[in-house]
Amino acid sequence: MGSLGTTKKPHAVCIPYPAQGHINPMMKLAKLLHFKGFHITFVNTEYNHKRLLKARGPNSVKGLPSFRFETIPDGLPEPDIDATQHVPSLSESTSRTCLPHFTNLLSKLNHSSCSVPPVSCIISDGIMSFTLDAAQEFAIPVVFFWTTSACGFMCYLQYQRLLQAGLTPLKDSSYVSNGYLETTIDWVPGIKEIRLRDLPTFIRTTDANDIMLNFALRECKRIQKATAIVLNTFDALEHDVLEAFSSMFPPVYSIGPLNLLLNDVTDKDLKAIGSNLWKEEPECLAWLDTKEPNSVVYVNFGSVTVMTNEQLIEFAWGLANSKKTFLWVIRPDLVGGENAVVPKEFVTETKNRGLLSSWCPQEEVLTHPSIGGFLTHSGWNSTLESVCGGVPMICWPFFAEQQTNCRFCCKEWGIGLEIEDVKRDSVERLVRELMDGENGKKMKEKALEWKKLAADAAASPNGSSFVNLENMIREVLI
Repeated sequence: MGSLGTTKKPHAVCIPYPAQGHINPMMKLAKLLHFKGFHITFVNTEYNHKRLLKARGPNSVKGLPSFRFETIPDGLPEPDIDATQHVPSLSESTSRTCLPHFTNLLSKLNHSSCSVPPVSCIISDGIMSFTLDAAQEFAIPVVFFWTTSACGFMCYLQYQRLLQAGLTPLKDSSYVSNGYLETTIDWVPGIKEIRLRDLPTFIRTTDANDIMLNFALRECKRIQKATAIVLNTFDALEHDVLEAFSSMFPPVYSIGPLNLLLNDVTDKDLKAIGSNLWKEEPECLAWLDTKEPNSVVYVNFGSVTVMTNEQLIEFAWGLANSKKTFLWVIRPDLVGGENAVVPKEFVTETKNRGLLSSWCPQEEVLTHPSIGGFLTHSGWNSTLESVCGGVPMICWPFFAEQQTNCRFCCKEWGIGLEIEDVKRDSVERLVRELMDGENGKKMKEKALEWKKLAADAAASPNGSSFVNLENMIREVLI
């Protein structure tokens, strides 16, 4: 690995969709490319740039001479609270307003100074497809990085067919609860069969003009024009779906888990560049050091999930009644429309075995020996990090393709239990099952097998993802 040895450095402009779960994997890919000899420009929205400064301090965006940060506006009025913006508004606004700002930025970079090589390629989030028009204008390749699982990505690609088959939009809202979503389909490439309820949730609308349904349809149509597609997954985990892509598209490269590929990077300054938009509380790692191996349940619903106050209370008492030790990350905006506050009695009841945090360094938590299970929203970053840590999961998917990830964890990979209903009794039962039950033991064994396969995929020089990344750079970017 290391430098490309060319006279002029290649220059990759990396632009994630402006939400935490998209920024983190894009940052990892940007660091890998920098390590391979690329000059990097990392493009955040102005709002997220401010959040990054607030969370990580003014030096956090200084970067390195060959790893720079730039910003473009997202076209939305600035929110009052420090939180992920409303996803439909953000999706509509970025697709409608960002292109001219992005094109101007590319022009500016090309005319900046001798120390900045001309832009030679764009690494774009798969759902920021306006970048295609910019790539065309500058006659450079554009790689789409879909930050979903391969199975989630494949299911989005079925939206057009679901529409044609009359399976979406739903006839009326009762279809969400009347068993209709249990209908199975068997024509998704690489997936034997799947229920409608396991598909990305934007099909659960009665409105043909629904913003997210149409956003997904539009972004999926534009995929064919990308030079290549990359996914943060590995061949052993999603082999059948990845195989099915090979006959559908521009080349698809599986280059995950990115966090394991980054283990090869030794540059301290590069490693120190971070992307968390909330302030991390690393104290939880010292607390975990005092716990027995495999004894702690880690609970984190990611950066977008919003629940009701009732659900928060049911989760709290389910955890309390399980009598297990837990680390629970509760974002201030976790409860819709109000501050997330757990009952005082719950805090008293669990004070010797529970730790509440507002944000934490999740990858380090999931590889900590004391973690025995993960109660998760089944976002792809969390799922993959859990796989890398060999940690089985209780899955409570919230939206988008989290439902698809949940199904694969529970049915295909043998490392998940699904929460159907947020009631304290079922939360307690599943936590006990995960930590002490026969089923939990089997899931732990399976999780450790996947952990090994993930490490093998990222290993130099012959791991499938290691090789795929090298090939993608050679065949597409330089």
